[in-house]
Amino acid sequence: MGLFVPDYYFDTVYSVTPEMLKERGVKGIILDIDNTLVPYEIPEPTEEVRAWLVSMWESGIKTAFVSNNHKERVELFNQSLGCPAFYDSGKPLKKSCSRAMEAMGVTKKETAIIGDQVFTDVLAGRISGLNTAILVKPIKDKTNLFFRSKRLLEKPVLAAYRRREAKKQKG
Repeated sequence: MGLFVPDYYFDTVYSVTPEMLKERGVKGIILDIDNTLVPYEIPEPTEEVRAWLVSMWESGIKTAFVSNNHKERVELFNQSLGCPAFYDSGKPLKKSCSRAMEAMGVTKKETAIIGDQVFTDVLAGRISGLNTAILVKPIKDKTNLFFRSKRLLEKPVLAAYRRREAKKQKG
């Protein structure tokens, strides 16, 4: 279960602050796009996403996008941002995470991953040996059988996260 349990679980990406990341030694973030930063149907970054990214950059934290979505989607989203971006990444395989770290000039110990899926984003971070894996609630979930099944399988993982956090609060 440990491979799937995130270090943090937040309602939105906006709960992740540069200060929190710096306390953990993070200098670079690998970001998922869809349902992490924007819903699938929003083609470009919102002003809120831009402001959050700028706060990271101004604090010296680099960003890269690693998405399982296709080239057109990722390139359009990233067009005005100019971050290293990798599409059709095959997450949770570590190849794209390694390429993103190389493009940002950061090490595994200096890198966090942020996404909305346990079995792609969190697992990619664990397989890649990253410092921190952060899970956020999906902005707007797809309702097809595949995604409903994945969300159902994530429930025990999230329960394990909550138990761990409750122990920390007691101890």
